[in-house]
Amino acid sequence: MSGCDDLITLAKSCGFTEASCLDVSTLEFLPEVREMCASGKCEKFGRSWSCPPAAPSLENMRDTVKKYSKGLIVQTVGQLEDSYDYEAMMDAAKNQIENFGRLWDVLEPLYPDLYPMSTGGCSKCKQCTYPDSPCRFPRRMAYSMEACGSSSVRFARTMGRSIITGQTL
Repeated sequence: MSGCDDLITLAKSCGFTEASCLDVSTLEFLPEVREMCASGKCEKFGRSWSCPPAAPSLENMRDTVKKYSKGLIVQTVGQLEDSYDYEAMMDAAKNQIENFGRLWDVLEPLYPDLYPMSTGGCSKCKQCTYPDSPCRFPRRMAYSMEACGSSSVRFARTMGRSIITGQTL
């Protein structure tokens, strides 16, 4: 896999509606975004290895991400009847998770040091083992973008995208 266009084509073949290459240096690691996790707005805070307080510190994540120059942001778009169409939103979120898994399966052998981030944190397991037992699949864990201090909604807007839910690799 050589270029951005190849990655975008691959992402779309995995079911994503949209995909864009990402300059990793544009990622922000903002404490105020991470603090939103603890404010009670997220049901995964304190319940997932991929989310605070279990997720690595912002400094650790920033240092890890510095090793990368490019990334990929992906999006699955669902069709809503209206802004209250919860069932269609949940279907799109489910499709996003499935597409993310397919893409990860293809990219991981090509990029063994893949550092996946997703909105809402890891969804590999139906029930996370946190805090009682170690993560069952630490190599398959996707950290929440918000746990990394990056607002997925704000980041998507800077790329000319609008999102309800999305994930990035």
